Amino acid sequence: MLCNVVEELKKKEEIDEMRRKYRMTCWTGILLGAALFAAGCGKTPAGDTDPVENQSVAASASEPNEAGHEEDASAAEAGFPSQMPSFTAKDLEGNTVTEDIFGEKDLTVVNIWGTFCSPCVAEMPELGEWAQSMPDNVQIIGLIVDISGDEDTKHHDLAVEITEKAGAEFTHVIANADLDPVMRWVVGVPTTLFVDKEGNLVGEPIVGAYVDGYKTFVEEYLNGL
Repeated sequence: MLCNVVEELKKKEEIDEMRRKYRMTCWTGILLGAALFAAGCGKTPAGDTDPVENQSVAASASEPNEAGHEEDASAAEAGFPSQMPSFTAKDLEGNTVTEDIFGEKDLTVVNIWGTFCSPCVAEMPELGEWAQSMPDNVQIIGLIVDISGDEDTKHHDLAVEITEKAGAEFTHVIANADLDPVMRWVVGVPTTLFVDKEGNLVGEPIVGAYVDGYKTFVEEYLNGL
């Protein structure tokens, strides 16, 4: 599955290849429409299906042929948003969070995850530990895909349990419709984005649980400031 493959990638060229495939998969996902996202990206209630089967929620659509590869990749790149949208959402503690959160640091790591996703849960302790040792100008926030509003106490409570057990004490935002301009492109969790203090998406998404990859990007980004 996608998440397992990404976890095993150790070389830079392999990461680059996975990012290429991610962009292609995103484009395919848009062609299939919102139904694909709903089926694949965190709408499955935790406990209703085997978590192992949900390690990756990437679309299973076939890739374009080689002749159309570059064109499709370019189209996906052109459509992927360059900036996080304005939003008003709640975190797990009920606090209001807006896009202003990005202005608090030079770089924000946005880890998009779901309570049903085994790799998401497995990497959470490492993310919590990393959050404690980040430079002062960097922060991490979680973005949870499978809490369906204020009435969904089942998944809310599960998310709280997961984060508390993992010691992942950073802010976890509950994704809502305000975030759709970005979320409709997310075809698998965990997906990790990087956002500068102006709210711009920088670098490329990393699909799959790959904390070393997140850390490498942050280090390289800070070195370039």
